[in-house]
Amino acid sequence: MRDNIILKCTVCGEEQYITSKNKKNNPDRIEKNKYCPHCRKVTVFKEKK
Repeated sequence: MRDNIILKCTVCGEEQYITSKNKKNNPDRIEKNKYCPHCRKVTVFKEKK
């Protein structure tokens, strides 16, 4: 049930983090606040298609 997903920065488009989610519990796309080393600040990361 768990799938690996890639998180992409909404500001610069950098694909930085890999995580997993349960598609049954979270059918929508995930958004998390994470540190982006390219932007050098905390930004919103969204699940890549």
